[in-house]
Amino acid sequence: MKKRILFVCLGNICRSPTAEGVFQRAVDDAGLSDFIRVDSCGVGHWHVGKAPDERAQLAAKRRGIDISCLRARQLSANDFLVFDYVLAMDRDNLSAMRALQPPESQARVGLFLAFAGMPDAEVPDPYYGGEEGFEAVLDMIQKASEGLIAELINGRQ
Repeated sequence: MKKRILFVCLGNICRSPTAEGVFQRAVDDAGLSDFIRVDSCGVGHWHVGKAPDERAQLAAKRRGIDISCLRARQLSANDFLVFDYVLAMDRDNLSAMRALQPPESQARVGLFLAFAGMPDAEVPDPYYGGEEGFEAVLDMIQKASEGLIAELINGRQ
């Protein structure tokens, strides 16, 4: 059975598309592309239809990951019925997600960095900072991606 993973940040132009790209690479590298579907979105509507932030694209590209084809979309209540994991980049996103989550949802909802062994940690929004912020976000997302892949592999056995 295919697992569906959704990454969520505020506007879907920095952290969540970065997570989508990094995690998709991890899925591909693990040979799990037939079993895992990856997507991203934002709790807000401001950037719907836009490509990821140029700085996020450049930081990902330096690591061999192309996120330029991704386009921002807004989180919907239906996402909680479609996806198995709906993972927030920070507590504000998580709060907004839980307010939208339908009661019948079976999705596992939580902070993404919990999979990096940091259950209360947040992926900081690099939007208002410099290039180093995007690099730090990539490092955090890489670590959490490895943890999530491990959980998904163990869950399949």
